[in-house]
Amino acid sequence: MTEVAARIERHARLDPDEVRRVVALVDEVTAHDGVRPLSEHVMLHLRYGGDAPARNFLVHVGDELAGYGHLDTTDAVEGASAELAIAPAHRGVGLGRQLVEAIAADTDGRLRLWAHGRDSGAIELARSMGFRRERVLWQLRRSLFAPVPEPQWPVGVTVRTFVVGQDEEAWLRVNNRAFAQHPDQGSWTLDDVRMREQEPWFDAAGFFLAERDGELVGFHWTKVHGAQSTTIHGTQEGEHDHDHHHDPIGEVYVVGVDPVMQGQGLGPALTLRGLQHLRARGLSQVMLYVDETNTNAIRTYERLGFAKWDVDVCFLQQ
Repeated sequence: MTEVAARIERHARLDPDEVRRVVALVDEVTAHDGVRPLSEHVMLHLRYGGDAPARNFLVHVGDELAGYGHLDTTDAVEGASAELAIAPAHRGVGLGRQLVEAIAADTDGRLRLWAHGRDSGAIELARSMGFRRERVLWQLRRSLFAPVPEPQWPVGVTVRTFVVGQDEEAWLRVNNRAFAQHPDQGSWTLDDVRMREQEPWFDAAGFFLAERDGELVGFHWTKVHGAQSTTIHGTQEGEHDHDHHHDPIGEVYVVGVDPVMQGQGLGPALTLRGLQHLRARGLSQVMLYVDETNTNAIRTYERLGFAKWDVDVCFLQQ
């Protein structure tokens, strides 16, 4: 392989033009590969130029943006994590390796590299650079044309929808208790919630809260991909421009149950309530992500009709 010399720039934040160029690159990669190379978390922060602890790497070949890398340094325990995208026309000439080396040089020697989709080129790149497979997220899917059973609620539980400006802090407390051992979901802040409330896909009518004796004890936050518009630094663009082209698809975005209510069937009931909502919107399919090691959740979802569709893999630098 003949390597092409690239100019790699490191930025704390990106300006609006740089954001638009990176999003266009991500769109191109998504259309070519059939899967988006960056996670929702990265795309969310990217659309606002990035956040202070993150670092953005732009790969230039001449005047052309040929690649992008995102470095998240917020996890002091597990170490930094990175995601990257290389333009299809610039693959096979060593840009991915150069980008990972530049990102790794900006860490304390611990780097986790995410590869989205079972056919992601980042998988082979990580292996060739000596990274070892550390964590796997499964994407499961279910048809909404199939029947959705009626939820069976634990005694004393009532369900309502989320109220913006009222429920954020109570939801955050339950979420962080429910996911106390989860590497991603359990460390959310109020800013994380409010940022998502500003996203065009946010719909309080699809955000279900379970209460018992007036206390929040569980929730199911749904999401719909491909049916709304996305704002990038004040510019409205169709969301389909930032996802691969497909009919709208629902997502079991987050289901959480307070530890005091676990084992009572509240999680499956909340999941079914969300599926009813997505089905009523006329959607044909629903997806979710679950950690490969969470076998109890996987069995629960399989009983509800979900099946494995794809995987995201996290590799650890050795």
